[in-house]
Amino acid sequence: MNKTIFITGAAEGIGAQTARYFIERGWKVGLFDIQMDKLAALANELGGQAMYAKLDVCNPEDWQQALDAFINWAGRLDVLLNNAGVLVSGPLASTDFAGHARSIDINVKGTLLGCQKALPYLRQTENSRVINLSSAAAIYGVPDLSSYSASKFAVRGLTEALDLEWDAYGIRVMDIMPLFVQTKMVDGMNARANKRLGVHLTPMDVAQKIWRVAHVSPKFAKTHWPVGLLSNLSYMSSGWLPARIDRLLNRFIMT
Repeated sequence: MNKTIFITGAAEGIGAQTARYFIERGWKVGLFDIQMDKLAALANELGGQAMYAKLDVCNPEDWQQALDAFINWAGRLDVLLNNAGVLVSGPLASTDFAGHARSIDINVKGTLLGCQKALPYLRQTENSRVINLSSAAAIYGVPDLSSYSASKFAVRGLTEALDLEWDAYGIRVMDIMPLFVQTKMVDGMNARANKRLGVHLTPMDVAQKIWRVAHVSPKFAKTHWPVGLLSNLSYMSSGWLPARIDRLLNRFIMT
């Protein structure tokens, strides 16, 4: 039986590229988003190995309906990819709070709901796993992306907690930590780090990392997976530099 992956935020960007990458390698892919026209077009492009349905990741009933439809179609759940996410950029004092709240809802509540609702199906599949889209912004907080950083730190903490909690079920929970990726999310971004560092990663870079994480041996897999040179350097330095030096380094890089 073909392995399967359930992808949130699949209509474009990282989600769509990951769907293409897995389809090309023989997986069955579930595409879930609120952008139904884009989902339908992508499903038509990918053919019979893909299905799609509406999913508002903040809605528990949507999650249950989407998971039931996916299992009825695919028969099993090997990988849940919590990819859906949004951000608000700019100084906290001059940005609308509603946007920050929405970012927390989608990035944190959506990921938490997905994990909870998918657990019964993941438990039925040997060596199943959850892959959460975190960020290099969860390694050290990024100025002008305060709520986004906060949400991704939450995803990081959730990933670590569930990776230990669900070890009893044989389920690995891991996250992906890219820096800025060439998607619509960075269009018009008002963040000093983005302007200083540039945007060098592509959705394909992230899709390839997700593929690797989906296949790594569960016994020896690490929990966090930075993507790209800068993310890897930041992740490594956060583990051994003194706190004051780490702050100065990140201030120099990101401001």
